[in-house]
Amino acid sequence: MSRPVSYNITEKKLVDDISIAEMPEGHQGEGFFATQLNSVIGLARKNSIWPLPFATSCCGIEFMATMAPTYDLGRFGSERLAFSPRQCDLLMVMGTISKKMGPVVKQVYLQMAEPRWVMAVGACASSGGVFDTYSVLQGIDQVVPVDVYVPGCPPRPEAIIDGILNIQKLVGKESLRRRNSEQYKALLESYGIQ
Repeated sequence: MSRPVSYNITEKKLVDDISIAEMPEGHQGEGFFATQLNSVIGLARKNSIWPLPFATSCCGIEFMATMAPTYDLGRFGSERLAFSPRQCDLLMVMGTISKKMGPVVKQVYLQMAEPRWVMAVGACASSGGVFDTYSVLQGIDQVVPVDVYVPGCPPRPEAIIDGILNIQKLVGKESLRRRNSEQYKALLESYGIQ
């Protein structure tokens, strides 16, 4: 006995199914739109983040679930994963980082082009987690500056998506001149980065 097959025969308009990015503030008239360059570049950057997953433990498995079709991180503009630091702008550190791996994380961070952001995913990357030992780095913020922390052990895919959305808010509002500011240069110098 075969199972009945139903076909989707309802006609849908494609325009109704597409979510359009919010328009930045500006002046609009007949055939033109004027806004600040910061707003346009922020809008483009926040909707085209290229993450570099640096996964060492169970948080990496949760990230795989986040990339899978059920949660689909690609719908937030983060579909293009790359494992080359020179092509990415978001470093996602997931899992336990030993003190021997600290310089490797920093080297990967330094190979990324500006502007770059860092997300610490899970308790181990954020604070060392349950591994309060001599060999485990007690948070990656000891070697690289972190922009967003995602809590959990391991964090659920919804928490990772929330972290991506927080990164997008940060990226969208960041000024083009922030990277040249004295505060940012002082922050990098505190990590030994020039």
